[in-house]
Amino acid sequence: MATSDAPVSISHVALTVRDLTRSGDFYRRVLGLNDLASDGESLTLGQGDTRLLELRRDPHARPQPRGAGLFHNAFLLPHRDDLGRWLRHAMALDLRLDGASDHLVSEAVYLRDPEGNGIEIYADRPRSAWKTDGVRVQMDTVALDVPGLMRAPGDWTAAPDGTVIGHVHLQVGDIPQAEAFYAGELGFDLTSRVNGASFYATGGYHHHLATNIWNSRGAGPRGADTAGLAELVLSADADSIARIDRRETSDPWGNRIVIAPRAG
Repeated sequence: MATSDAPVSISHVALTVRDLTRSGDFYRRVLGLNDLASDGESLTLGQGDTRLLELRRDPHARPQPRGAGLFHNAFLLPHRDDLGRWLRHAMALDLRLDGASDHLVSEAVYLRDPEGNGIEIYADRPRSAWKTDGVRVQMDTVALDVPGLMRAPGDWTAAPDGTVIGHVHLQVGDIPQAEAFYAGELGFDLTSRVNGASFYATGGYHHHLATNIWNSRGAGPRGADTAGLAELVLSADADSIARIDRRETSDPWGNRIVIAPRAG
């Protein structure tokens, strides 16, 4: 089962940004997203007709890097070769990268947008290669095979067909509270715990959501004028919509979550 076919997965994410033009240019140039809608105060970007990211302009929004909110949006590419092509593209642009890791279930590269929002670009390994203890998926952080990735054939021209936001990683103030909300109230499966972070999914995926306290231990609710995450939209099938029994909610730190019916 692909992440997008799981009972609940990520539809798209909205970010509050101070400079809409600069942010939009970054996501077009660096990730190869295309415009879907724009009204001067917001910009919706995606791959083909699939909405992935909405940017909402607020020049007075305040960054809060150690507060609750977004840790990173993770853009899932369809194939390992896509990740290799993107990595060569990033190097040609002389982008500053935050790191690169092999997580056993996936291979990933990290960076930030112009306003400091975290981004992960990743490709999954085949599900048959994932290991579990019968309940939780085995994940780790080891060195990425960069030379192997760089040998991918072809060139990066735009985000390939099938690109989705595979998961969203959040900063929270407390892990037990986060687990009570995401695994308890929203009903996600707890798939792993690693050094101050918990991971959640449906449908056997390694994680659609993650929460950590690495930069935000003890953080309180977010202010209404905070830059960064504005809204996380989940795509849910009919059974999950009925089970969750709500269309909008917020976690204990004010991260807004919308549960939308899956199209079709």
